[in-house]
Amino acid sequence: MRLTRRYPFSASHRLHAPELSEEENEKLFGKCNNPYGHGHNYVLEVSVEGEPDDRTGLIFERPVLDDFVRRTALNRVDHVDLNQDVEEFRDTVPTTENLSLAVHGWLRAGWNAEFGNKGATLSRIRIEETARNHFEVTA
Repeated sequence: MRLTRRYPFSASHRLHAPELSEEENEKLFGKCNNPYGHGHNYVLEVSVEGEPDDRTGLIFERPVLDDFVRRTALNRVDHVDLNQDVEEFRDTVPTTENLSLAVHGWLRAGWNAEFGNKGATLSRIRIEETARNHFEVTA
């Protein structure tokens, strides 16, 4: 069984690859290459899989998952400039593909240490950038 929780957050970024020319960046990233950046109201989905506990009927305690996601990922990306405020994007273009990989990595790194004995596993993260674009990373 899978439990999925949704977490909205807002962040800005500029898509610009320094090894490309200004013309190549503009052609590749279009309006997302605006020198002043732009923002999104993202939605992060975090899915965990497991069997419901016999006593509680829950796969995982929702407040515990919410706290973990907030501490591990949301505090790093909510209301920030991804290019300037997130270490992983100082030298990496903060596309939502790369953002998804970073968030998955942060969550995965802390999962076993905090929840290894709870039975549920982190199975998927998904970030919705716009109504037309979303990106998924599976375990």
